[in-house]
Amino acid sequence: MSRATEAHVEHIHIAETRGGPVQALASVDALPGLGLSGDRNATEHDADSCDVTLIEAEAVEGLAASGITLDPGESRRNLTTRGVRLNDLVGKEFWIGDVLALGVELCEPCTHLVALTGKPLIKPLTHRAGLRADLLTGGRISVGDRVAVKEPSTV
Repeated sequence: MSRATEAHVEHIHIAETRGGPVQALASVDALPGLGLSGDRNATEHDADSCDVTLIEAEAVEGLAASGITLDPGESRRNLTTRGVRLNDLVGKEFWIGDVLALGVELCEPCTHLVALTGKPLIKPLTHRAGLRADLLTGGRISVGDRVAVKEPSTV
């Protein structure tokens, strides 16, 4: 399967603090049980935190139908993916490159995101705002890495 059609990471963004500016990266270290190196989810981690957030590039592009434009990273999600339905990953283990993650729950839009962007995102992004996931293994995540559901072992 070619990179153009394979599900993959299109953008990586971190923010050092909640509500702080986002920084685009070409790659980042995944810290199991914490988050992405340098990101608020890793440094401000608590029992209710997730390790990483993802959003589909297709959902961001779909906002144009509502007259809304979001720049890469403006969604405040860590990873922007292309070619994978993130809603289908809730409760499943999946690979982000060589890093194994577990889809925990949908990452619904909130009033905090609306306040940060100044854009009416709640209705157009409901059930399309992404996924909260936990990192089960560590490693490096890079732009272009494949995203794929972990196949069940056949032992």
